[in-house]
Amino acid sequence: MRNFTNPGELFDRLKTAWSPESSKSWSAENPAKGQCSVTSLVIHDAFGGDILKTQTRGGTHFYNVVDGIKWDMTISQFDRPIPFADLASSREEAMADTSPAQYAALKARLNLG
Repeated sequence: MRNFTNPGELFDRLKTAWSPESSKSWSAENPAKGQCSVTSLVIHDAFGGDILKTQTRGGTHFYNVVDGIKWDMTISQFDRPIPFADLASSREEAMADTSPAQYAALKARLNLG
């Protein structure tokens, strides 16, 4: 699934791929809202690494570490800084926070099959 050379390159595509189909919390004003779990799964698919989590006022927030670098593609959903506890997570835990349909929708909008 490595159609991208690094997560930063994928980030530009994610910003236009997020939609109401990939998160029920999506809005035009805050497209990253509610996209953390599904995005962490796509980043993990494309680049491997680890899925991490932290607790925020809104619940569990998922993000990735790839080759020792932290990538939080959905940080823009927050209106204030969040703590990064860097707790180990898993694909199963991230999937439990989204749905197979939302995951498939984001992959389709990114042309990742």
